[in-house]
Amino acid sequence: MQVWLEWLENTSIALSIRQSLWLYPTLEIVHILGIVLLVGAAFMFDLRLLGFSKELSVGGLSRHLLPWSQKGLYLIFPSGILLFMTNAKSLAINPIFWLKMGLLVIAGINVLIFHRFIFNKIIHLEKSHLLPNDAKIAAGVSILVWIAIIACGRWLAY
Repeated sequence: MQVWLEWLENTSIALSIRQSLWLYPTLEIVHILGIVLLVGAAFMFDLRLLGFSKELSVGGLSRHLLPWSQKGLYLIFPSGILLFMTNAKSLAINPIFWLKMGLLVIAGINVLIFHRFIFNKIIHLEKSHLLPNDAKIAAGVSILVWIAIIACGRWLAY
């Protein structure tokens, strides 16, 4: 593993990013913009599931916000990999990095469970303004996990 991490840090891409005055900060900006898109849209949707802005349709809000979350992933994933490559050896032994990765897995599982088992129920109950408790639990988990992921990302930076 150590050999692979060292190879990763010594690739021409990682070296270019580390040696450039602008590439690393630009990647960080792209990563943060992706986080804003993904988490901002997810938070707004989650707050609706928790009972805020009841005048807004859950279905309509999901059609508007969730594509923005997906677009955020298109920025986060490649920029995160490139940022990791520049410091792979030290990140691989950092428990905060692994906590962040574990929380990302939890966030992904929460999204899969929500869309597989809960979302269709919500659309059918939406007119009654009564959302099931499992939707509220998924929303609460989402908010808490994304806050923790963001906190881990900030801890890694210092």
